[in-house]
Amino acid sequence: MADYRTDEHTVERRGGAGRTIAIVLLIVAAIVGILFATGFWSADVKKDGALPEVTVKGGELPEVDLDSKEVVVGSTKTKIEVPKVKTETETIDVPTVAVKDNGEK
Repeated sequence: MADYRTDEHTVERRGGAGRTIAIVLLIVAAIVGILFATGFWSADVKKDGALPEVTVKGGELPEVDLDSKEVVVGSTKTKIEVPKVKTETETIDVPTVAVKDNGEK
């Protein structure tokens, strides 16, 4: 909870768990709707005819045949040009830093 104070009055901003749950459910419903609208999901009732006969028994859901698309990931061998970096060993002079003890203790 945050308090915002002005010269005239105090404004309290309240956000609760119910609001968060409602937003999450709205997002999930939108995603499911997009999946059905784009054809990624499709649902067909198994019985033929205009309207299926529905009987309600406690604890049972209607029988639905749900077809979902399958995402296939793989690899294919293809020839492409790849630059190669070649290294060679050479002898060069490298600067060194050393400290000599002059014998004093």
